[in-house]
Amino acid sequence: MVLIPAGPFILGSDKVDRDGQAKDYGLSKPLYLDEHPQREVNLKAFYMDKYEVTFAQYRDFVIDQNYWVPGVWKRNGYLLRREILQTADLDTLRRMAIEVFDIGRDTRAMAQGPLLDAIEKVQRAQDRLPISEVSWEDARRYCAWAGKRLPSEAEWEKAARGPSGQEYPWGNAWATDKANIGAGEDLGVVPVGSFEAGKSPYGVYDMAGNVMEWVSDWYRAYPGNTYRSKDFGERFKVVRGGGWGGVGHYALKHFYRAAYRFYLAPDSRFNDLGFRCAKDEE
Repeated sequence: MVLIPAGPFILGSDKVDRDGQAKDYGLSKPLYLDEHPQREVNLKAFYMDKYEVTFAQYRDFVIDQNYWVPGVWKRNGYLLRREILQTADLDTLRRMAIEVFDIGRDTRAMAQGPLLDAIEKVQRAQDRLPISEVSWEDARRYCAWAGKRLPSEAEWEKAARGPSGQEYPWGNAWATDKANIGAGEDLGVVPVGSFEAGKSPYGVYDMAGNVMEWVSDWYRAYPGNTYRSKDFGERFKVVRGGGWGGVGHYALKHFYRAAYRFYLAPDSRFNDLGFRCAKDEE
């Protein structure tokens, strides 16, 4: 984890969508208005996970707690360990190696041992992928199990943009090569920490892109905000950071701004939705 020091930072923004981009791109809510007013906020010191919670970390929780298995693992066989796979007949194992694990080899002449080795190699390569398809409650329970908690919205934003209120985790200029944002390609998630140049001022990785991240807060108006949304209240939880789902167009860089607020029903589970944990300084 990374220690985020106590002190003030700039939360939110006072930007205005003067060009009507939200309407032009059919966005579900106005740009910027729920980020108003920009203000200085003081936070106590806290710890933030350096990386998004990974497959390997979440696997330990699922096994220990006999917890619900994310849909992504039901499709990619991540939890199917060697001792289970070796009970399958050879033809089934060969078919699974291609259809489930995508080992990238011709399996027709492969014996059981090499097949199991190839599958295990694929699974190990997935260990550092960020977990996805988890609900807010799934995320909360994992953090509690790990002796941590979900970060508040303010904590998340400070860890992402630093004390000076920069636009993106890496600075104020938009850059498609500093985060896994799709950029027109359906790449899916990538191992956490893959974008060294995209880390935040505090050294926290993937605060833009890869997976969107649950935070603890309900989606509510900031103090002093005059924007009225029917979605404010205790129906939706805030999600931060934007996911790999692809910007498709430069204008959607707005989704990856450190101040950008998105929200989802707490029971949502999407393939570009994950989380990281925080912890109080002791």
